[in-house]
Amino acid sequence: MGKDLKRQAAAAALSEVRAGMKLGLGTGSTAWHFVDLLGERVRAGLDCIAVPTSEATAAQARGLGIALTSLDETPELDLTIDGADEIGPGLGLIKGAGGAMLREKIVAAASKRMIVIADRSKLVATLGRFPLPIEVDRFGLGATRFALERILARHHGEGAVKLRHVVSGEPFVTDGGHLIVDAFFGRISDPEALSADLRDVPGVVGHGLFLKLCTRAYVAGNDGVETIDA
Repeated sequence: MGKDLKRQAAAAALSEVRAGMKLGLGTGSTAWHFVDLLGERVRAGLDCIAVPTSEATAAQARGLGIALTSLDETPELDLTIDGADEIGPGLGLIKGAGGAMLREKIVAAASKRMIVIADRSKLVATLGRFPLPIEVDRFGLGATRFALERILARHHGEGAVKLRHVVSGEPFVTDGGHLIVDAFFGRISDPEALSADLRDVPGVVGHGLFLKLCTRAYVAGNDGVETIDA
């Protein structure tokens, strides 16, 4: 059922794509469905060009014949379509389960519009139930974690700050060569203030709070796809 709902949301977002558009392509299991459906449209003759937000998405898009570009070549995009781990009030988001949130945020910020696709389980009244991914530089990891632990306490976090690992036990490494720590807040009462605090930590490269970036969400449930505008 989950895959079906993700594909329904992706299909609804595909209706926003027009010929000649410059697109940002997200990363993750729901974004995968959008890229797959976009590939079908391209094979049917749709003309578009896209910036992928991860090496995985780039490989998928190339395999489907989707023309790719970069933000160096195409610094302004029409539309980015991506998934989310949580969708909160005002379409504030938590993203980063796939580890691509820095590139996702850069691409979204370069776009006129960002649309999120998800199933209804991602809707929350308050952000924070899903661990907040924070991308950090390898240098000074101990000091960075210490600073993040203090921020977690200041924002009344309910859990800990944990370095993300892959199945083999090695640290997870992003496409940009950074590490990810996941901060378990439980509830984020002031996302804007938390975002500002995280930006002030020198070792933080980026984080998974996407605020005032998403303008529309297509959210699929058992009774159909709901459109939510910011």
